[in-house]
Amino acid sequence: MRCSTRRAVAAAALGLAGAGAAALLLRYTVVRVTVRGSSMAPLYEDGARVLVHRGGRIAVGRVVVLERPAEGAGRPLPPVTRSASPHAMASRRWIVKRVAAVSGDPAPLERVPGLDGTAGAVVPPGRLVLLGDNPANSYDSRQAGYFPVERVLGTVLGQRRRP
Repeated sequence: MRCSTRRAVAAAALGLAGAGAAALLLRYTVVRVTVRGSSMAPLYEDGARVLVHRGGRIAVGRVVVLERPAEGAGRPLPPVTRSASPHAMASRRWIVKRVAAVSGDPAPLERVPGLDGTAGAVVPPGRLVLLGDNPANSYDSRQAGYFPVERVLGTVLGQRRRP
């Protein structure tokens, strides 16, 4: 084999390895979630598919996907890790909400009267205030109080349009 042919084969192999690594990385950092319900309408309607960046930066105004809190008695499952497979994630119940306040922010008691705290209170460490865009049909901090940040799967990048 000539030198130029070897270089071409090596470059092609390197390109394929890079593409494979990128695909694997994307599989574990970007996931697709189907919205169920109308709590985020009109932005995300029931059945909308959103792309979620696992581990994305959580900030006020961003939309996040998180595990719905366990209801009733019993211990919740441990939080989903960044390396969890899509199959492991499919067994959980996810909700989509907008971040209203993060740890250390003033607690928005006027907007969310159900929060624990008095005037001047701040959002506790490791907690978030989350609200649905459609308050009439949303289970959020107005009912559940603060949400644990470790239950956040990631931040919504945008909606995936259907073909």
